[in-house]
Amino acid sequence: MTSNASADWRFAPATVFAHVRARLTLAPAGNGHDTRPVPHVPGRLRPAAVLIGLAAYPEEVRLILTQRTAGLRDHSGQIAFPGGKIEARDKDPAAAALREAQEEIGLDPRRVEPLGYLEPYATRTGFYIVPVVAKVAAPLALKINPEEVDEAFEVPFAFLMNAANHALHHKEIEGKMRHFHAMPYGARNIWGVTADILRNLYERLYD
Repeated sequence: MTSNASADWRFAPATVFAHVRARLTLAPAGNGHDTRPVPHVPGRLRPAAVLIGLAAYPEEVRLILTQRTAGLRDHSGQIAFPGGKIEARDKDPAAAALREAQEEIGLDPRRVEPLGYLEPYATRTGFYIVPVVAKVAAPLALKINPEEVDEAFEVPFAFLMNAANHALHHKEIEGKMRHFHAMPYGARNIWGVTADILRNLYERLYD
């Protein structure tokens, strides 16, 4: 599946990564004076990190996503970024995201270059997620952990950064009206937390 945006010069690999480096930083997430590995987390939310892995191919950039297994406790069966809880052994959110990506999909951290943090995202299920945007050397050589992930796949970054492909939905959940984005791509429906974080990335980079 292709997008008209794929021919846009803004999405040439060199331009994408130069733009990301100009707009994002690896300074500690949250308060710029907070140098603790785990950012200050409001309330009882659990700190987590996800990897927005941008695979650098010669002609285009593609985003790495996963299909979570149906048996997981949180966000089962959904399309998600590789990632998970920040643990005490992680020196920072970027280290947590790389560790989780290696555990879930076998992504070698030596092939990953973290570029910057996106604003943290609080979920309804109790997580405080720090997104880590990173450049990933392509082609990928992955090994899926079937206990956590059914499949890993890639989507053109140009498609996801095209606002025409962002649909805003409204749905009543537990008596409250919720608003969330969806980005259907072929037979896959990228929605909820994943799509909202991608929308935040779009607004930071291209809006």
